Amino acid sequence: MTGLESAAVDEARGTGEAPGAGETHGAQDAHGARAGALGAHGARPEKGPHAGPPAAAPARPRATLALTSAATAVTLMNYTAPMVTLPQTAAALHTPLSGQAWLLNGTPLGLAALLLVAGSLADDYGRRRIFLAGTLALGLTTALGALTTSTWQFTLARIAQGAASAALLASALGLIVHAFPTPRGRLHATGVWGAFVSGGIAAGPVVAAALPNWRAGYGVLGAAALLLAALGTRTLAESRAPRGGRPDIPGALTFGLALVALVAALTLGRDGWLRAPVGLLLAAAVALIAVFVAVERRSATPMIDLGLLRRPRFLASSAGGLFTGLSVIAVFSYLPALVQQTMRLSPLATAGLLLLWSGLSFAVALQVKRLPIAPRVQLALGFALHAAAVLTMLGAIGSGSWTRLLPGLVIGGVGSGLLNGALPLLAVDSVPRERAAMGSGAQQTLRYIGSGVGVALTIALVTSGNHLAHGTNLALLVSAALATVGAISVLVLREGR
Repeated sequence: MTGLESAAVDEARGTGEAPGAGETHGAQDAHGARAGALGAHGARPEKGPHAGPPAAAPARPRATLALTSAATAVTLMNYTAPMVTLPQTAAALHTPLSGQAWLLNGTPLGLAALLLVAGSLADDYGRRRIFLAGTLALGLTTALGALTTSTWQFTLARIAQGAASAALLASALGLIVHAFPTPRGRLHATGVWGAFVSGGIAAGPVVAAALPNWRAGYGVLGAAALLLAALGTRTLAESRAPRGGRPDIPGALTFGLALVALVAALTLGRDGWLRAPVGLLLAAAVALIAVFVAVERRSATPMIDLGLLRRPRFLASSAGGLFTGLSVIAVFSYLPALVQQTMRLSPLATAGLLLLWSGLSFAVALQVKRLPIAPRVQLALGFALHAAAVLTMLGAIGSGSWTRLLPGLVIGGVGSGLLNGALPLLAVDSVPRERAAMGSGAQQTLRYIGSGVGVALTIALVTSGNHLAHGTNLALLVSAALATVGAISVLVLREGR
């Protein structure tokens, strides 16, 4: 079933999905035009600890989409900026090769640890409130990151940036779903939002490389986030779907500690996988995940409803996010540093080269809503193209010629665009509409788990031998294999609810 056909079926059922608790939306046309929408709490005031005003201001669809997309782009720019400045940052902070994974993985750790709880908080306490808090915190922590003087300070700042980004990203799609309640409107809006994910990925390295140094880049991005937070106070309407109860703090803590243990094990593994610290960290990660599952089963308001794991569409969304991080983000996060090291390109030239991949990704993501195929098929095709792309790059690092990378960057850019265009739509359609922020948080959590683990694994593989060329080829083969597994995973999961 295609995305448009799915929308038509949902509309034939009534209104797509029934509005969630505490939400009543007015009718909107296919382009998201407002037609007298009620506020987030409908015509009757809520009761309970999270009760809001009798009626919230109606959503402004176009303004909401523009602001959430711009903030998302800044978030991804902040995420990808270290890709081309890693050598300079490592030199300034005196970071050894074994510690460079932490410079890249700080933000993914913060994202993965808090996306789920941020999604739940956004649904329960207000998506606008969490979005603005996250945007403000991102501006402050990014600016502070420019002032750090050591590896551990920079890593902590990046983890804090990841936590702020989690609040922003998880609530952004919830705000969009509130502003675009019809299935066709969501198809358009999530496609635009996904394109800005690609746009932020594209712009981050270019902005970072164009500025005098890496510290200036973080200052500019911090200022941009603060400006968007100020604009959001006048633009966004509140919406929520409260369940009552308290935030799942035990779940967030156990989940976050499990991720730290896993990434630490992979980072230390490059010096020997059979060493006792590596084994202990891996065992700790497994044990903490088991504790997390037990906590979620007992929690009245869990970070994630484990019953969603019985939904094929939710599983497809989760698998898509996980393997995007493991295979796509992991390779393209470390490739620019490799290019600078082996081909002697400047940061700006490297950013321009990477722009071929990320720019194509942005253009394709804008157009995927026009494709007459289901989102999970788009995901499978995107993974297949990524696998083909990295296979064409085999031997490129050893050749010393950047032109050898061009075919892979083109093919990979198209594949990444398909992934970024399909993932947000599948995320919000895989859960009940009133839990849209949680659905977005769940998928993006797995995306950044995959990214954190994938980056650590990629660096470990690249630096595992005496020759970077051999290690890079090994990392590319692993990336292709993971993308193939991702394609198969999303295809075998049927499109049912």
